[in-house]
Amino acid sequence: MLFLGLLLAALGGAAIATALTVRGLRAVFRKSERSGRLRAAALLVGAGAVAMYAWGLLHLSHAVLQAEDGGAGSSPIEPCRQAGPQMASLVVGYDVSFLPLRFECRLSRGGTYVTSSVPGYVNQATAALGLITATCGVLAATTARSARPSVA
Repeated sequence: MLFLGLLLAALGGAAIATALTVRGLRAVFRKSERSGRLRAAALLVGAGAVAMYAWGLLHLSHAVLQAEDGGAGSSPIEPCRQAGPQMASLVVGYDVSFLPLRFECRLSRGGTYVTSSVPGYVNQATAALGLITATCGVLAATTARSARPSVA
């Protein structure tokens, strides 16, 4: 069930990223003033942030699919085998984190460890693109507000 939810969220993220890209490209060609360019940049970089997060969700859904596979050779959990056979033999379950995106293996003696199921660049790129999006959005709003003629 978790796999299906992650997959649907990734597909939704791809759809949102596509819509933001289209809006951003329309804004690029529509307005030439500074606030319009900043708004277009915010939309396009925001599309990149959403796409990167969706890419991470796909990696996470693949790890969950492998973990929930109940076939032969499914124990220990496949994504948790990266730490070696001694550590993998102590795994009793897994957890999924959405902020930051990561797949964690729970150990029988308590504690967890994070696997490399979600590439390291995903969380860093998503955070960086999100910060750039927020900065461009705030600057666009401030610039548009200051350029608006005051009504007396």
